[in-house]
Amino acid sequence: AVYLMESGGASVPAGGSLRLSCAVSGSGYIRNKYCLAWFRQAPGKERDMVAVIAVKDASAIYADSVKGRFTISLDNPKNTLYLQMSSVKPEDTARYTCAADSCPGGVGSWYVGEGARFLFGYWGQGTQVTVPS
Repeated sequence: AVYLMESGGASVPAGGSLRLSCAVSGSGYIRNKYCLAWFRQAPGKERDMVAVIAVKDASAIYADSVKGRFTISLDNPKNTLYLQMSSVKPEDTARYTCAADSCPGGVGSWYVGEGARFLFGYWGQGTQVTVPS
């Protein structure tokens, strides 16, 4: 099994910055064979991919809505995933959840779109980010 625990959610003013963390653990977590991701879900909306990173080579892909503002990164010795959020907007308000699964093909366009959430089998509980308008 793989276990994921997010932290760092908060209320942050528009234009501000925030860093989310996700601790990854479990005997099933084989670093170089896994991709890790951040998803978000706003009330009444679907769970959308924010960013995905391949642990093997740190290659990443982002949703268009966060490109240039958010950065996904890893601290492998600490088994921790991060999401650095900058220039946040009210539309970034959502529950942010990290996810993990094997990714033999690495990071690619198949992680963009509504089907991305079906490519991950391990999920955390999420952490709330609120950007007041």
